[in-house]
Amino acid sequence: MKRIFSGAQPTGNFHIGNYLGALRNWVALQHEYESLFCIVNLHAITLPQDPRALAEKTRDLARIYLAAGIDPRVSIVFIQSDVPEHAELAWILNCVVRVRSLSA
Repeated sequence: MKRIFSGAQPTGNFHIGNYLGALRNWVALQHEYESLFCIVNLHAITLPQDPRALAEKTRDLARIYLAAGIDPRVSIVFIQSDVPEHAELAWILNCVVRVRSLSA
């Protein structure tokens, strides 16, 4: 089975463009693909964030995924920071891989 992986940052306000451009497509595709949908809260901290507000927006975005029709019995839904291997791999790559090597 083919796989789909996508995610959204929990910053700003979720709007109709997010729904029409991504979320409704995820809902439709989740039965055709092995689907993993992420809330990419670590990507959100490239700019200063209020930790409490970011945590609340992360929970809000999870609620939006579910309310829009992402079915956790069919798709995997997770929060990026709950997977420590993501940050660990980023640290390892930053230490040992040159940027120009990533494009080869």
